[in-house]
Amino acid sequence: MDLEDDISQIVRALEGGLLRLTNDVSQPNLNKLMIKLRNIDAMALSLKYFGYELAATLARQLPVRTDLTPIAIELRSKPSTQADMESDWVAYWCGQLKVPVVFHRKLWEFAYALQALYQHGMLRPGTRGLGFGCGEEPLPSYLTSLGLDITITDLQPAKAHELGWVETHQSTRDLDHAFKAELVDRATFDAHAELRFVDMNAIPDDLTDYDFCWSICALEHLGSIRLGLDFIVASLDTLKPGGVAVHTTEFNFMNDAETVDNWPTVLFQKRHFSELADLLRAKGHHVAALDFSVGNKPLDKFIDVPPWLHDWDDYMKANWGQQTPHLKLSIDGFASTCFGLIITKRP
Repeated sequence: MDLEDDISQIVRALEGGLLRLTNDVSQPNLNKLMIKLRNIDAMALSLKYFGYELAATLARQLPVRTDLTPIAIELRSKPSTQADMESDWVAYWCGQLKVPVVFHRKLWEFAYALQALYQHGMLRPGTRGLGFGCGEEPLPSYLTSLGLDITITDLQPAKAHELGWVETHQSTRDLDHAFKAELVDRATFDAHAELRFVDMNAIPDDLTDYDFCWSICALEHLGSIRLGLDFIVASLDTLKPGGVAVHTTEFNFMNDAETVDNWPTVLFQKRHFSELADLLRAKGHHVAALDFSVGNKPLDKFIDVPPWLHDWDDYMKANWGQQTPHLKLSIDGFASTCFGLIITKRP
């Protein structure tokens, strides 16, 4: 018997019920493999539950800060951390977005982008900004409320539906989906926002002369690590000299040997960010200093695992609420978090 026959026998055994919790007469399945595996799901759910409880408890303990003003800090190109989420700068931008501070990496991304734009003098009326892969994020509404002129871009609706972005509310089909009434009135939004359908792998030549551009966890979905890096470089062509690009993406922070590539969601490593920074600096652009520290607080060590919210069963939906607070998570088995890059185009 050759290896192919061995594999076929194993597959038939698995399909025949080797991995079921019970046998054909509803008794516990006591084969050695199932005895090893049968508690993994319960352990994963326990990890999730207590991680979420810890995050919720820590969020409740945060001070209520109502008198904050924007501040300049030494914001680096860096990953999300618990210390960031506890900071005054994150609290300020969450307040501007009218959301409470919870320990979720998506909020960190929004605050990070706004902090970077503020520090580079971009949050002033008349400034032009270009958002890539915006989905239903709140940044366009907030930016237009300040009098900025914003071009919102996303995939064509048919392509977004094909990739599953519509069902998970990560696609902008029209300006109605981009508009957030709690952040801006409709007349102001319509006066300062426009929508374009754009393939991030082929940015149209007429998207130019912007003061800044940004993307929030979009470039890891372009098909490969190479395409994601190429997008970052190409995004600078949309900017004026001295313009600013702020991009966040997925960061495989624990495994320097292996990562996910050529897949719907790819995971960047330290070396990819370092090589990109070297390339851009050689071309005369400025890249904010790279900081790869993922933090050392409790929520920096909580690595969330599937299932994610859209895959929860009815019991979890009824009893666990609708928040999934985490800063780190396992993506296809790799411990990952968000990483932000700040790039200033050469003068």
